[in-house]
Amino acid sequence: MLPRRNVLRLAVAGAALVGSGKLLEAFGTLERVSAAHLPPPRRGTEAEPHGHQWVFLIDLRRCDGCGDCTKGCQEMHHLPEEQEWIKVHRLEDTTGGDYFLPVLCQMCERPPCVQVCPVAATFQTPSGPILVDQSTCIGCRMCMAACPYGVRYFNWQEPPDVPEEERHADALLQIPQVRGTVGKCDSCMHASLENLLPACVESCSMEAIWIGDFVTDVATNGRDSVGLSQYMREHDVYRLKEHLGTEPRVYYVAGHGQDLEY
Repeated sequence: MLPRRNVLRLAVAGAALVGSGKLLEAFGTLERVSAAHLPPPRRGTEAEPHGHQWVFLIDLRRCDGCGDCTKGCQEMHHLPEEQEWIKVHRLEDTTGGDYFLPVLCQMCERPPCVQVCPVAATFQTPSGPILVDQSTCIGCRMCMAACPYGVRYFNWQEPPDVPEEERHADALLQIPQVRGTVGKCDSCMHASLENLLPACVESCSMEAIWIGDFVTDVATNGRDSVGLSQYMREHDVYRLKEHLGTEPRVYYVAGHGQDLEY
């Protein structure tokens, strides 16, 4: 479960968006996109008629590098300080100025991490997110070597103490992490099942991070909801390291002369 303060904040935001208290019902408010625009199903499982195909949008024009998204993620997942499942990089733009680039698991359509895992501990879900089953992971770190985005961490030490009532032991939400295994952003799939925002979206004080759904064609940052495909067209989004062919599901809005070759 989310910390109580997060649940309360989400309840207020959800009421403003959809008036029903269920935030992600906003994803059903606009016309669905055609099947031609949807990514292929996973593991032979066809997408359910009312299922989701998750994406993230990050508006770099709004990001001020505060790191609240990182802190929110760490608080949610009880992570040690050195594990930043969403890491905010400070980079230089084409004019010599600075800008900030939050990087989390890119939810690749063709994930190298999944392809190299010898025990299938890393797997791709039908709705898009990539998860790690730490009960299966043997800690070989091949997935870490294969990931071109540097968003995986090895659990070298025993995790921080976690109250019994906040412990979870499954791939959707592993709290605490397991020593000797690999951990990474889980896209807060557990939150979506409870109609709640991912921790990074909910924590972003600049409202720069959006969670979107290809099926309903809607995205929300917790305050506003927009048509996903229209927003992507109008803001000329791009993806990181597209030349590698991993087909990420995290899209960025530029606007400050960023170097797109990160």
